[in-house]
Amino acid sequence: MSNDGQKKTAKNDPAKTEEIAKKESAKKKVAKKKVTTKKAAVKKAIKTGTEQTKKAAPKKVVKKAKKSSVLNISPEERWKMIAVAAYHIAEKRNFAPGNDLQDWVEAEQEIDKFLQG
Repeated sequence: MSNDGQKKTAKNDPAKTEEIAKKESAKKKVAKKKVTTKKAAVKKAIKTGTEQTKKAAPKKVVKKAKKSSVLNISPEERWKMIAVAAYHIAEKRNFAPGNDLQDWVEAEQEIDKFLQG
């Protein structure tokens, strides 16, 4: 039986009218949910710069916990470590003048990497 037939008999029967209204409402909710999900996927694709296809399932994002530093050192201790590392870097290049800042920055990066694990 077609929907037209149901609607014609529904005019005469209030229970059928209510049933049809519920079905139509359920269809609208499903359609709205699909549109909302699709919009969210498009926004995510734009935000992440990736292109998602209609059939592609959303990927689960697993966040890795940052390794906490086992060494609890003071800023003064860190500074001393950087100074020693910078000295060794300068020593490797025979203490040529003009690269003090570059040596310090490189030493800072090495020490921070070492402390983070």
